[in-house]
Amino acid sequence: MSVIVSFAPGPEGEAALAEAARQSKDLGRPLIVVCTVPSDEARTAARKAAEEYTGAQVVDVQDGADAVESILEEISRVQPALLVIGLRRRTPVGKLILGTSAQRLLLDAPCPVLAVKP
Repeated sequence: MSVIVSFAPGPEGEAALAEAARQSKDLGRPLIVVCTVPSDEARTAARKAAEEYTGAQVVDVQDGADAVESILEEISRVQPALLVIGLRRRTPVGKLILGTSAQRLLLDAPCPVLAVKP
């Protein structure tokens, strides 16, 4: 079992990665970083961020693929102990509607999900 983190460059992704690394270390589990933005810039950022955490594996979402489906497929493949996602800060009105990707992961992931804010 491992810890999976959904990573996209930015404050939310960095917060999620930092917490996932802490959880990975505390649980004694390997860390898998799923880069959810299919661009060279995002892949480079994910690899650079993962280098800070010894032994972290980076999995890229393929161009044109649905990021949430890719994360759920990775979860099915490795059966992690935990999924960590980053959430954006929302306005009072925005809090009524959680982001669709985050909502899908919270509802559909068959493992515990930890949502963090930057």
